[in-house]
Order: sequence, then structure tokens, then C-alpha cells
Amino acid sequence: MSSQSDRGFWIFNAAVSTVAVGFLGWLLLVREGADTHADLSFMPAVNAALNATSATLLLLGFAAIRSGRREAHKRLMVSAFAASAVFLVGYVLYHYAHGDTQYQGVGAIRTVYFTILITHVVLSIVMLPMILTTFYLATRERFAAHKRLARWTLPIWLYVSVTGVGIYFMLRPSQRQFSYTARPPPPVVLAAADDLQRQHESRRRAVLLGASQSSGGDDPLDDHPQQQHEKE
Repeated sequence: MSSQSDRGFWIFNAAVSTVAVGFLGWLLLVREGADTHADLSFMPAVNAALNATSATLLLLGFAAIRSGRREAHKRLMVSAFAASAVFLVGYVLYHYAHGDTQYQGVGAIRTVYFTILITHVVLSIVMLPMILTTFYLATRERFAAHKRLARWTLPIWLYVSVTGVGIYFMLRPSQRQFSYTARPPPPVVLAAADDLQRQHESRRRAVLLGASQSSGGDDPLDDHPQQQHEKE
């Protein structure tokens, strides 16, 4: 029964991890963002806060298990997983709406940025199946195996969370520039503006035409006014 349960978990773990990696790869490398008009420019700050929350909970969870508070450890680690899961949702929504943010730094800091980014991405790929496996071993009360794997899962998870915050601050000037860049309004807004402009022009012509008729003068809206009468 245990082997069947384990096999079911490994299949589930592999399927979830493969789908997640494949979807994120499509989102970041294939699909171009900015196809929607949703303004989610606030999401990077929210995502950074979620990463910081996850890192804090991980440290508290580690401290709890070191002091023998197993129940507190469990709750803190589940909370850290929830924070990371919400981050992932926000990350997908932001990149679906706006696409990837290009880093504008130059020189040595650019090398530092891409070194952090590459390690962050690679470790985030292996992090999900490791977290799921670590949690599974704990739920099965196989604490010896859980502890051995957690020694690798915790630092990787912590590194990904902390570098996520660092990447946010390194990209912040580029994100601010993107937020301040004027984007064309949606077609429905353009259509409404054109309609209002036509209505305003129609009312203006009606007012001017009425004033001209009451004074007996020529139409002030005539682009080619009648030539002066021939001299007698």
C-alpha cells in the first residue's frame, strides 16, 4: 500500500512540476506580454513582499524545529509554502499582462544581476518538486528521510525567496520607467473620445449657425465664403 501511495505521489509530483515549468517557460520565452490593458504595475512590489514573507517564515520555521517545537514548525512551513504559492500566482498574472521586464543596468552590475537571475531561475525549477517531496515525507511521518531532504530544500527555498527580493530592487528602476511610459488607451476609450468630439463639434456648429441666421450674416462655418458682390 505504501509503495502504491509513493508511486502515485511521484507521478503527481512529476506532472505538477513539468506543467509548472512548461507553463512558465511558455510565459517568459514564447508569449509576448502587453496584450491586455490591465495595469498590474503594483504587482512586483507585492511579489517582493511575499518573497520576503516566505523567507521570514522559513527562518522562523527552522528556529522552531531546532528548539523542538514541531507543531509551530509545521504551521510556519505551511505558511511559507502558502506565501510562495500566492507569489507564483502574482508572478504569472504580472508577466501575462506586461511581459518580461528588461534589465537596464550596464557594466559589472549587469553581470551580478544575471548571475543572481540565472541561479534564481534554475533553483526555482528544482525547488517545487523538492518542497512537495519534503512535505510528503513529513505527512507520511518518515521524519528521517524528511530531515535529510529538508537540509537541501530549506537553503534552496530560502535562496530563491531572498534573491527574488533582490531581483525586484535591481529591476525597480526599469519597472518604474515602464510604469511611467504612456501606453495607448483601449479601443473602447478611443471610440468614446471620438464620439464625444463629434457631439461637441455638432453642438458648436448648431450654436454658430443659429447666431449667424439671427444676425442675417453669412454662415460662419462656410470654408469658402461667398465672394463679395461685384462692384456696381
